[in-house]
Amino acid sequence: MLEIKGLKKKFNDNQVLDGIDLTIKKGDVIGVIGPSGTGKSTLLRCINFLEIAEEGYMKYTDDLDSNNVIEINFPLKGENKKNSKEFVKKTGMVFQNFNLFEHKNTLKNVMSGLTIVQKKNKKEAKEIALKELNNVGLLDHQNHYPRHLSGGQKQRVAIARTLAMKPEILLLDEPTSALDPELIGEVLTTIKDVASEGYTMILVSHEMDFIRKVSNRVIFLDNGHIIEDDTPENVFQNPKNERTKKFLAKMNMLKDAEYII
Repeated sequence: MLEIKGLKKKFNDNQVLDGIDLTIKKGDVIGVIGPSGTGKSTLLRCINFLEIAEEGYMKYTDDLDSNNVIEINFPLKGENKKNSKEFVKKTGMVFQNFNLFEHKNTLKNVMSGLTIVQKKNKKEAKEIALKELNNVGLLDHQNHYPRHLSGGQKQRVAIARTLAMKPEILLLDEPTSALDPELIGEVLTTIKDVASEGYTMILVSHEMDFIRKVSNRVIFLDNGHIIEDDTPENVFQNPKNERTKKFLAKMNMLKDAEYII
């Protein structure tokens, strides 16, 4: 589905991504872990073209139509710029800080991308939006404005808005980091439900127990390199790299712990 080779991104003299190679198959739920500042969020933002890589290659292939292929070579010039716009349509991003429109109610927030980006009529957009709000348990909050919602509810609205666009690849960037501890569970439950529906997901999170529970692959990113890429069981219980072992030891993850919903 998605192939990434040699992806590099720097900010000034800081090489944040330094040759990322990653292959993602349809239905993969990939948990991305690692210390702060090591490029986890930057990787997602490069896949979604919110940041532009300086070097590397990305290729999207539609599993249902092998002729539907989008290839991007960096630096981004000429035909690659046009291709990047098509590439972005395949992805959906859930951010740390919700990014809801404060002047729109919940329903209109979810409808916004459908009407503005996908040019759907209001009737169809409303039907889709109501369905997704129901899926995240917020149908009865459709007329609420963001200021009337808890942090967990705002993030669930943001997830519904992203899912309404029917992305092929769902990117979640620390979706619980802005939440109070008592609100984290409701968002993680929603993400777990989404993963169970077969979505292809890349999830950056410090919720280690949840990453282990929901992912079928875990990658450990350090200093812009993927130094571990394996099953959750192998990464958390038998990591190969010493850097991974030290990180998990500090996170108290080299033990049998479970995130329980």
